[in-house]
Amino acid sequence: MNITLLEAELRRDEGTKYSPYIDSTGNQTIGVGRNMKANPIPKDWTFPLTDAQVNQLLAEDIQTACASLDRFLPWWRQLDEVRQRVMANMCFNMGIGTLLTFRNTLTNIKQGFYTAAATGMRASLWARQVHGRAQRLAQAMETGVMPTT
Repeated sequence: MNITLLEAELRRDEGTKYSPYIDSTGNQTIGVGRNMKANPIPKDWTFPLTDAQVNQLLAEDIQTACASLDRFLPWWRQLDEVRQRVMANMCFNMGIGTLLTFRNTLTNIKQGFYTAAATGMRASLWARQVHGRAQRLAQAMETGVMPTT
């Protein structure tokens, strides 16, 4: 999987913040969508963060998302490049616990029923919460091509 493309997509979807902020779900967040309660930053870091610190957090969070997918949905590595990035993006955004509640969608992805999977993605509460991101990822799941906007 092209990590550079995934990083760019996550930066587009999450934004990049060098100081803490409260996200749309009420969580204190920093960097590229890092929930500071669930994943605290080192205690000796000060704000604003540096580019290197933000990049370090992003790399750690991508690694965590991919390791979670490997553990709970090992078949995801058999997907094509674009669909792997969709899965990693979703896991990064909602966490593996919430992603695993998408039972029908995950079954459809695993079986290669990408239109049905995209329909499930679009019909979810998550899609209503993240709007354009969900539409973009659902389109990529359906077509195998990541939209540029």
